[in-house]
Amino acid sequence: MTIKKNLEFFLSLIPFGADLDYGLFRKSTHRLPDRYKLPLLVTAGEACSNAVRQSVKNTMPGKRVFIFGVIHYWIDHTALMGLALAGQGHQVTLAYLPYADWYTPVDRFTMRRRILYTWDALKPAKDLMNIVLLSDRRAGEVLPDQLYHDVEHISFLDTQYTMQAEMVDRNSPVYKLRMQRNLAAARAALAYFQKKRPDVVILPTGSILEFGAVYKVASFLAIPTVTYEFSEKSDSLWLAQNAQIMRHEIDALWKARRNMLLTDEQRYRLSTYLSARQTAQQSSSFALVLQEAPMQGKGIRTVLGLDSRPIVLLTTNVLGDALTLDRQLFSESMTEWFLRTLKYFISRPAVQVIIRIHPGESLVKGPSISRFVEQEFSQLPEHIHLIQATEKINTYDLMDIADLGLVYTTTAGLEMATRGIPVIPCGRTHYRGRGFTIDVENWEDYFNTLDRVLQDLPAYRLTSNQLELAWNYAYRFFLEFPRPYPWHFYHMKEDLVKHPMQDVLSGEGLSSYKKTFDHLVGEPLDWKNIEN
Repeated sequence: MTIKKNLEFFLSLIPFGADLDYGLFRKSTHRLPDRYKLPLLVTAGEACSNAVRQSVKNTMPGKRVFIFGVIHYWIDHTALMGLALAGQGHQVTLAYLPYADWYTPVDRFTMRRRILYTWDALKPAKDLMNIVLLSDRRAGEVLPDQLYHDVEHISFLDTQYTMQAEMVDRNSPVYKLRMQRNLAAARAALAYFQKKRPDVVILPTGSILEFGAVYKVASFLAIPTVTYEFSEKSDSLWLAQNAQIMRHEIDALWKARRNMLLTDEQRYRLSTYLSARQTAQQSSSFALVLQEAPMQGKGIRTVLGLDSRPIVLLTTNVLGDALTLDRQLFSESMTEWFLRTLKYFISRPAVQVIIRIHPGESLVKGPSISRFVEQEFSQLPEHIHLIQATEKINTYDLMDIADLGLVYTTTAGLEMATRGIPVIPCGRTHYRGRGFTIDVENWEDYFNTLDRVLQDLPAYRLTSNQLELAWNYAYRFFLEFPRPYPWHFYHMKEDLVKHPMQDVLSGEGLSSYKKTFDHLVGEPLDWKNIEN
């Protein structure tokens, strides 16, 4: 062990050792010896803060805004958002919890070192925002029963999310850690809001982790709350007012605009957008590559050994994904729906079934849902084709040959509907019940509906009116629901170069983004009149 390592170890054992360690070894380099880092604040915090100081001179006092970040990359993003709101005159409180992840315990020495590092990174903004460590100073206080049960539920979802599994143990170390952290965040938020009630609370997702705990506290106290997240679309974000954004509750948008017929220009925009989602190439319109495999066209039938029998395409979600959690409709889980559906088709060789495991599984460490197929069935019959997440098959090739779509919550169901394919959504997805899907309520209804549809698949192709509804809804969801925003989460550094703070707060910048910032601080979304 080196002299430096020996000294670090000694400092970890004494009072104020973390402060000495940070001052001696970390402060000058702005780096910690772990995964916790705030590169955006360290490199651009001072420039952004200076731009805000110039802008705020010409503003009127705005709202008292509480914005919360947990996990280092979200702290980077929420700090940037908080500065932009401060530059528009709002009184911003930036609360944070300095974790590197949501599943690893942190000792006091490491936590204290991260607090010092975070404060250093935020120092250029300390006169522009009130910076608060959301620490639990009332650990002995009992939460109201409703909030306690809310925290239990969020912690269960967190465990599913972490383990990427639907069946989890509440006695597991992961659940216990999530419960501990969520309780601490809820207690701290409750104490803070009761003492200093903000006009609006802003936080990512609102569904999981400490974000979910703080969301539940704000809702319990009837404080207006805005949640936000990012899709694959660049230069935009999703936001929801007094709702959890990942549930995509867009009833108000659909009610306001469903009777507005799409123009030729809007049809072209949607057609171009949907076509771009099919390709394996990066585009300036997308923050993520959507399909890694190129399309093969009609040759996909030969590749998969398919014949002329009708084709049912079943597309799964990623286990534990935030868009899948807590979306049960009539099954206990996506896995149960998947396995019971597979058993149904085992004895029905008159149709061919393609099971497309979500390609996103290849990007995560958790188990594949195909594991359950191996456990339940020694061998699949010839009419059922299982396509693994890593196989170089483009999902849109499969849509081109499908006669029926079965989905849980994935947007693949919405895209199949825009092609006229009948779709049965089996989880609580936002596009269910909009007039262009085949909706079922329970297991008996589901299997009876399958029996009926499979007897005459052509009869269930979408009518012209249903197809029009599907296109209209897809346009609203893909191209209107995301609101303009300069800094996408997946490439914050690059976006800050493209859209520096001074440009965003300029007259031209605010002409593009001011409405979104206003909605983030609670101005109601008037979907009937909102600009596209």
